[in-house]
Amino acid sequence: MSNSIRKVKTIDLELKDRLVGIQRVTKVTKGGRTFSFSAIVVVGNEDGIVGYGLGKASEVTTAIAKGVEDAKKNLIKVPIINGTIPHEQLAKFGGAKVFIKPASSGTGVKAGGAMRAVLESVGVKDVLAKSKGSSNPHNLVKATMLALLELRDAFSVARQRGISMDKVFNG
Repeated sequence: MSNSIRKVKTIDLELKDRLVGIQRVTKVTKGGRTFSFSAIVVVGNEDGIVGYGLGKASEVTTAIAKGVEDAKKNLIKVPIINGTIPHEQLAKFGGAKVFIKPASSGTGVKAGGAMRAVLESVGVKDVLAKSKGSSNPHNLVKATMLALLELRDAFSVARQRGISMDKVFNG
C-alpha cells in the first residue's frame, strides 16, 4: 500500500517544541574524551501538524536549537476528529512497536514518555496508546510518527476510492 507523505509548508505556524530526550555522547580520542550532546525534539501547533528532529552539538542549548530547526523541516499533517484520531493504528520502527486507539471525550492522553510528547504536540486530546518492544525514545518517536502518518479520515478514504461519503459509512 503506497501512502503519500503529507508535507506541510512552515508559513506563519505557531509551533511549540517539546524536548523528548537528551543524551550525552562521548568520543574517545588520543587526547582524551570529547563530550557532546544529542537531542530529539518534537514540534507541533497542537492542531494537526507535527514534526520531529535530531540535533547534535557540543552544548545542550545548541543541540536543542538544531533539533527544533530539523523538526521544522519534517512536518506532517494528521487528521484529528473531535479531539481524537479517526481509527486505531499499529506501527513499528526498529524494535519499537506502538499502538494508538481513539478514545471517548474526557479520557485524556493515555500514553507514556516519547509517545505522549508527539501526541500532545499534534493536538490529540483523547487517545489510548501502548508501546511494546523497545523503549528507545528515538525509535518510539519515529514509530509514533509512522502511525500518525498512516491515519486516514473518511473524506480521504472516499476520495481515494472514488465514492461518496455516505457509501464509506453505509457500505
